[in-house]
Amino acid sequence: MTEPPADLVRYVTGTTGLPPGIAARVVADVMAYFGEPVEQYVRRRHTELRRARLRNAEIWARVAGELAARPVAAPALSERQLRRIIYG
Repeated sequence: MTEPPADLVRYVTGTTGLPPGIAARVVADVMAYFGEPVEQYVRRRHTELRRARLRNAEIWARVAGELAARPVAAPALSERQLRRIIYG
Protein backbone atom coordinates (compact mmCIF):
# COMPACT_ATOMS: atom_id res chain seq x y z
CA MET A 1 0.00 0.00 0.00
CA THR A 2 1.25 3.47 -0.79
CA GLU A 3 1.68 6.18 1.79
CA PRO A 4 -1.40 8.36 2.23
CA PRO A 5 -0.99 11.97 1.10
CA ALA A 6 0.65 13.99 3.88
CA ASP A 7 -1.67 16.97 3.37
CA LEU A 8 -4.73 14.75 3.80
CA VAL A 9 -3.28 13.19 6.95
CA ARG A 10 -2.63 16.70 8.33
CA TYR A 11 -6.20 17.70 7.47
CA VAL A 12 -7.69 14.64 9.20
CA THR A 13 -5.41 15.17 12.20
CA GLY A 14 -6.48 18.81 12.43
CA THR A 15 -10.20 18.21 12.01
CA THR A 16 -10.53 15.14 14.22
CA GLY A 17 -7.83 15.53 16.84
CA LEU A 18 -6.50 12.06 16.00
CA PRO A 19 -2.77 11.50 16.43
CA PRO A 20 -0.92 11.60 13.07
CA GLY A 21 -0.19 7.85 13.07
CA ILE A 22 -3.83 6.90 13.58
CA ALA A 23 -5.01 9.54 11.08
CA ALA A 24 -2.59 8.10 8.50
CA ARG A 25 -3.96 4.61 9.11
CA VAL A 26 -7.56 5.84 8.77
CA VAL A 27 -6.76 7.67 5.54
CA ALA A 28 -4.95 4.60 4.16
CA ASP A 29 -7.93 2.37 5.03
CA VAL A 30 -10.40 4.72 3.33
CA MET A 31 -8.18 4.98 0.25
CA ALA A 32 -7.93 1.18 0.08
CA TYR A 33 -11.70 0.83 0.42
CA PHE A 34 -12.40 3.25 -2.42
CA GLY A 35 -9.49 1.87 -4.46
CA GLU A 36 -11.08 -1.57 -4.66
CA PRO A 37 -11.43 -2.58 -8.34
CA VAL A 38 -14.99 -2.61 -9.68
CA GLU A 39 -15.02 -6.35 -10.34
CA GLN A 40 -13.81 -7.13 -6.83
CA TYR A 41 -16.38 -4.73 -5.34
CA VAL A 42 -19.21 -6.34 -7.32
CA ARG A 43 -18.17 -9.85 -6.25
CA ARG A 44 -17.80 -8.84 -2.60
CA ARG A 45 -21.13 -7.01 -2.45
CA HIS A 46 -22.93 -9.82 -4.30
CA THR A 47 -21.66 -12.31 -1.70
CA GLU A 48 -22.63 -10.02 1.19
CA LEU A 49 -26.11 -9.38 -0.17
CA ARG A 50 -26.74 -13.06 -0.99
CA ARG A 51 -25.85 -13.87 2.63
CA ALA A 52 -28.47 -11.30 3.62
CA ARG A 53 -30.92 -13.36 1.52
CA LEU A 54 -31.55 -10.73 -1.14
CA ARG A 55 -32.52 -11.94 -4.59
CA ASN A 56 -30.34 -11.18 -7.57
CA ALA A 57 -32.80 -8.67 -9.06
CA GLU A 58 -32.55 -6.63 -5.84
CA ILE A 59 -28.78 -7.12 -5.70
CA TRP A 60 -28.15 -5.84 -9.23
CA ALA A 61 -30.16 -2.68 -8.61
CA ARG A 62 -28.49 -2.04 -5.25
CA VAL A 63 -24.94 -2.65 -6.51
CA ALA A 64 -25.47 -0.46 -9.57
CA GLY A 65 -26.72 2.35 -7.31
CA GLU A 66 -23.80 1.93 -4.92
CA LEU A 67 -21.29 2.07 -7.77
CA ALA A 68 -22.85 5.25 -9.11
CA ALA A 69 -22.75 6.89 -5.68
CA ARG A 70 -19.07 6.25 -4.96
CA PRO A 71 -16.86 9.38 -4.80
CA VAL A 72 -15.19 8.32 -8.04
CA ALA A 73 -18.09 6.65 -9.75
CA ALA A 74 -17.47 3.50 -11.72
CA PRO A 75 -18.73 3.36 -15.29
CA ALA A 76 -22.42 2.51 -15.45
CA LEU A 77 -22.81 -1.26 -15.66
CA SER A 78 -25.90 -2.99 -16.98
CA GLU A 79 -27.47 -5.91 -15.15
CA ARG A 80 -25.98 -8.18 -17.81
CA GLN A 81 -22.48 -6.80 -17.17
CA LEU A 82 -22.90 -7.27 -13.43
CA ARG A 83 -24.04 -10.87 -13.95
CA ARG A 84 -21.04 -11.55 -16.16
CA ILE A 85 -18.68 -10.32 -13.44
CA ILE A 86 -20.22 -12.82 -11.03
CA TYR A 87 -20.97 -15.79 -13.28
CA GLY A 88 -18.48 -15.31 -16.09
